[in-house]
Amino acid sequence: MEKQKLHKMLAHSGLGSRRAMEEAIASGRVTVNGKPAEVGLRVGPEDMIRFEGRIIKLKFTPRLPRVMLYHKQEGEIVSQDDPEKRASVFEKLPRMRSSKWISIGRLDYNTSGLLIFTTSGELANRLMHPGFEVEREYSVRILGRVSLDQAKMLLSGVELEDGRAKFEAFSDEGGEGANHWYRVMLKEGRNRVVRRLFESLGLTVSRLIRTRFGPIILPSRLKRGMLLELSEEEVASLMKWAGLEAEPPVRKPARR
Repeated sequence: MEKQKLHKMLAHSGLGSRRAMEEAIASGRVTVNGKPAEVGLRVGPEDMIRFEGRIIKLKFTPRLPRVMLYHKQEGEIVSQDDPEKRASVFEKLPRMRSSKWISIGRLDYNTSGLLIFTTSGELANRLMHPGFEVEREYSVRILGRVSLDQAKMLLSGVELEDGRAKFEAFSDEGGEGANHWYRVMLKEGRNRVVRRLFESLGLTVSRLIRTRFGPIILPSRLKRGMLLELSEEEVASLMKWAGLEAEPPVRKPARR
């Protein structure tokens, strides 16, 4: 749980305004774990707070993490450190003071589609860890067509340089001319694994778009290069799906 500013939590407990609580802290009337508090100090549930000698029980509620969707374009990298100084997806994200954005999975330089960012390391780990086998879905454009035998091999498994890999689902989405579209789904995120699976059979991928990651589908309204932040209710639902406890904030009833 992220720590909260002491004067803000004291004000929420009904002891006075934020300004009054800042003044109380500055005048030495507040201690944390037996030591005089300082203005700007952050505290958590484990800290012992006293106000004018009286123990104050502050009510901490779990804060929902932020989750941001981004429609990545080709020609962008998913890294904050690139010697070639190429455009980074992190440049598009809002800046934050007390936390940082974590990318849930990556897409290579020439791949577009759904990227998910969060401020929760635990949520990111649940969605990326191989043990959880979270589904990833892609639209793939191939130069030529995939034969029935090749499709069977891609579904049964192909030996790559870093181990066996396969698609869990494979469907023909049609096409015109030399190019043909397919929809594939797999439960892992090894580097360039979709491209490598096709290339292992001599097939050339000319376009690759991630359309789904776990329960999140790339929204049709989210155009290339655009961001969309999930609502608190959507984040709570995602946390529940991932097996993490998070209650959405209690909303006050509207006045009539």
